[in-house]
Amino acid sequence: MLLVNSNVLSRIVYHALAEEFSIEAVVREGRVARSTFLKRRLKKLGWRTLLGQIAFAKFIVPWLERETVGRRADILQEYGMNEAAIPAQRVIDVASINDGRTVALLKEHSPRVVVVNGTRILDENLLNATSAVFLNTHVGITPLYRGVHGGYWALAVGDPEHCGVTVHKIDKGIDTGAIVAQGLIKPTAADNFSTYPLLQIANAIPLLKQAVRDALDGKLETLHAPAGKSQLWSHPTAWQYLKHRINLGVR
Repeated sequence: MLLVNSNVLSRIVYHALAEEFSIEAVVREGRVARSTFLKRRLKKLGWRTLLGQIAFAKFIVPWLERETVGRRADILQEYGMNEAAIPAQRVIDVASINDGRTVALLKEHSPRVVVVNGTRILDENLLNATSAVFLNTHVGITPLYRGVHGGYWALAVGDPEHCGVTVHKIDKGIDTGAIVAQGLIKPTAADNFSTYPLLQIANAIPLLKQAVRDALDGKLETLHAPAGKSQLWSHPTAWQYLKHRINLGVR
């Protein structure tokens, strides 16, 4: 069973898993209302950071996407990744992944493995609704780069040896679950912020497939966490991004 959002990485994960495994259901959550999202972010980060993140998303991200149109197509082709929409007949839409309907679906289908990608943090009652193993693909090396944009932040702070991806079990925390597998990426000069996640998910798919196989066979093992400080990262501001690009060449 898959619990996903509507972004392209979730679509890629679906198609990759559907090639090998029987997927009982795909539960897809809607977006948080923009006003709610901004209020939460304002309370947590303050006006200056929030405005910087909005400026980054509105002005810089579109520029970065235009900058790497060709590179993005090359990555999809090289790794054979499919970004087509998930077939509508396979999708059950919910407002939030933590809705009671998701709990009911988990109890109805009794999946052995639940793969999660891009959703909100799962409530404890959802995790307790089934005895299934919950697996998440995180685009960062945990616990050093929890939160969002872990690959970018590893490069931005001069830590390329921890620029990668993690497959981990899910617990009540934010990307704090036991590590199942990790892999590193090496972006090229043609890559930037908008293509790092594609490289990460391309690296993660074989790891995720093996984790699902192991979970189904009852032999899923976990790894020791890499040494270093556990840290939760947020979206970069426009000025943070420009500083790292100008001073360090991190695109």
